[in-house]
Amino acid sequence: MTYGGLDCRYWPTYPPMDVRLPHELNVYQDIFKEFYLSKHSGRRLMWQNSLGHCVLKAEFPKGKKELAVSLFQTVALMLFNDAQKLSFHDIKDSTSIEEKELRRTLQSLACGKVRVLQKIPKGREVEDNDLFLFNDQFAAPLYRIKVNAIQMKETVEENTSTTERVFQDRQYQVDAAIVRIMKTRKVLSHTLLITELFQQLKFPIKPTDLKKRIESLIDREYLERDKSNPQIYNYLA
Repeated sequence: MTYGGLDCRYWPTYPPMDVRLPHELNVYQDIFKEFYLSKHSGRRLMWQNSLGHCVLKAEFPKGKKELAVSLFQTVALMLFNDAQKLSFHDIKDSTSIEEKELRRTLQSLACGKVRVLQKIPKGREVEDNDLFLFNDQFAAPLYRIKVNAIQMKETVEENTSTTERVFQDRQYQVDAAIVRIMKTRKVLSHTLLITELFQQLKFPIKPTDLKKRIESLIDREYLERDKSNPQIYNYLA
């Protein structure tokens, strides 16, 4: 089981997503937590469940396989160690995965190209009354198989919210880049500052948005406009 590990100040914002882990995964999580905190005292460890990935060893009648799956796919599949058939609500109650995410997860396992589960009745969408079975007829030429997730279709409101959240996260990176450049140069024209920002930033951004971040840093007294030329910025130590 793997999780990305970086200082969360530099991460994009991810909405928290709950999941009830099986005992086997809880044990590994506790072992890693104890190890991490022994190496980094004073830090707090947070789990981003939506970013977790695992490799599961699966035994099908037609051969053993390794399944590269997400954490949510893992939790759903591990329920079939103890049951041959489960309803949508059985899986929801056992995993505590949010309903929209669970439908997407079960779609990927039973309705995609790699169908390690069977869905009754057949169909592309996951409905409340659907049943899921371990697919004992599953066969594939490769030993290790990646089960791709189904991409979520965002509503207009969700898309707008995501865009705003991404820009909010990037504001901190833009501010840090501006301060870093100005701390080195001390004095710089608007044109040269914008040019250096475009060279340093690894994501697309509009000049008008860069101008807003510069104005924000001026308001917070990191920078000031030169008194003789408003197109030149001075760094304030």
